[in-house]
Amino acid sequence: MISHAVIPAAGRGIRAYPRTTHVPKVLLEIGGVPLIERNITMIRDALGVREFTVIIGYMGERVRDRLGDGTRLGVRIRYLECRDVAAGLARGLLLAKDLCREPFLTVLGDEVYLDTNHAEIADLSGRAFSAVCAVTRTSETHLIRRNYSVRVEGDRIVALEEKPERIDNDLLGLGTYVFTPEIFEAIESTPLSSRSGRVELTDAIGRLASREPGVLPFVLDGRYYNVNTVDDYNYANYLVRAARFDEYSRSVVIPAFNEESSVGTVVRDFLPWVDEVFVVDNSSTDRTAEVAAEAGARVETVRLHGYGDTIRHGLEHANGDILVVVEADSSFRARDLGKMLEYLKDADMVVGTRTTREMVEQGTNMRGPVRWGNVIVAKLVEALWWGRQPRFTDVGCTYRALWREAYARVKPLLRGIGPELSPELMIAALQARLRVIEVPVSYHRRLGGESKHSANYLHISRTALRMLRTIARKRLERY
Repeated sequence: MISHAVIPAAGRGIRAYPRTTHVPKVLLEIGGVPLIERNITMIRDALGVREFTVIIGYMGERVRDRLGDGTRLGVRIRYLECRDVAAGLARGLLLAKDLCREPFLTVLGDEVYLDTNHAEIADLSGRAFSAVCAVTRTSETHLIRRNYSVRVEGDRIVALEEKPERIDNDLLGLGTYVFTPEIFEAIESTPLSSRSGRVELTDAIGRLASREPGVLPFVLDGRYYNVNTVDDYNYANYLVRAARFDEYSRSVVIPAFNEESSVGTVVRDFLPWVDEVFVVDNSSTDRTAEVAAEAGARVETVRLHGYGDTIRHGLEHANGDILVVVEADSSFRARDLGKMLEYLKDADMVVGTRTTREMVEQGTNMRGPVRWGNVIVAKLVEALWWGRQPRFTDVGCTYRALWREAYARVKPLLRGIGPELSPELMIAALQARLRVIEVPVSYHRRLGGESKHSANYLHISRTALRMLRTIARKRLERY
């Protein structure tokens, strides 16, 4: 029945600012995949469609660069450019008039669908219609007010209203349609909306609903979310991640150098809760590698330049979809892992903070000057990247969790080989416009030995200086 799909992707996404300052809304990533790419693959898999027309406008070249000709996705994509994106969705769709001689599918490029029954649209092939509108039932009337409402009589839609003030039923109109070529005549003959000053697609569909053969409703099952604002985007990301969170593999990365007295304890603490514990042994001169392997870790012995270099190697070579970094000295515990992972559903990276006094064990190195030094430098990072809306109270906490695709995005921005990697990773995430959330974690006395970076005030001063130099360098970078 349907062999061609048209994807409108020309809008500016003004309500999603500042996320859309440097990228079109349809390229915002949900679960690591851009919105428009998710919808193209969903249509391909559900309905077998291989021919796509994408209507581009705002930052259209970015969309072209990402999707190409569709070969990577197993489809063929052509592009139509809408030069007047303010003219609206309907006028943009009109550009496809000469390409659509048969019924075609349209799915808006900025909507999220999860586990839906789009495949059942094919069951409409034996029925007569001018258009089909997907709808779903909801008790959240505010969603209907933000989209459009439909009124159904019998098996036909008889009226549609864009952003209605009054709600008569629980049917939410969605951005999935099947159109016949009649839609183009309807768009051309529909007057400008008195509310928006442009031709509304819902008004054009309403003209088709008033005559034969009419407009059919298609009740869509599954999860749906329309991405209009930054809050919508964050919530959609949460929905997609949370729906399959247990399917993601997890790796704990432990950088280690001469930690034989503690590394086994750390491995055994975390191993029951993750898919692998990966110990990166930076050529220790004691039994660190042997002890870690005996405890059940995957161990790789390397010769690298320092602590930060070792962490980067671990993040790059760990196997998990979710990457967690902890120290080898047992200062962090698996009891906080569940908290980190729960927040990771709602973020690209979660960083721990050791500055909550009630969660710091007596005898740790987080005494007055170290604690307040971390707070002050963290607030400096906040001030320097204020537009990214960070909230930090600790720049030196190793305990953090991030998605593999998030690390792939920040990796080109990292240069630190020592303790300066800790703030650099946080700043790089802000530069990449990722969502970073800080959460309090318990901090314990290390088991054996001394910290290589904060054993005394000389070490603390050197570490602080390296961090401050890195922060200054990152602020001067162009990105």
